[in-house]
Amino acid sequence: MKSTLVRQDSDRLADVVVRGMQEKKASDIVVLDLKELKNAVADYFVICSASSDTQIEAIARSIEEEVEKLTGQSPWQTEGRTNREWVLLDYVDVVVHVFLRDRRQFYALEDLWGDAEITHVAEETAAR
Repeated sequence: MKSTLVRQDSDRLADVVVRGMQEKKASDIVVLDLKELKNAVADYFVICSASSDTQIEAIARSIEEEVEKLTGQSPWQTEGRTNREWVLLDYVDVVVHVFLRDRRQFYALEDLWGDAEITHVAEETAAR
């Protein structure tokens, strides 16, 4: 079982990731809390949608900058930057998924991890 300190660190990291997403107007932000699930690969998945490949890259960079600035961490691994349909930033305890809208629907991660506690982050600005 993970220590309270580790849980607090992953909680804070998930919050910082959300802030990085909001900086670049990501939409449909959800936080999946996987801590109570057996065989979960991380404490959290944080997922958002982008309207273009350019916005995907902007969101991913914003997340990396916010996390580096506030926690000093860099992603352990990144995937998908070449394709720019789904960028994954792996911070070990928190895994970030930035999707084009149609790719997100296709992969349906929220459905795959349906037993997780899911928090929908309110949009900060009015709908388009």
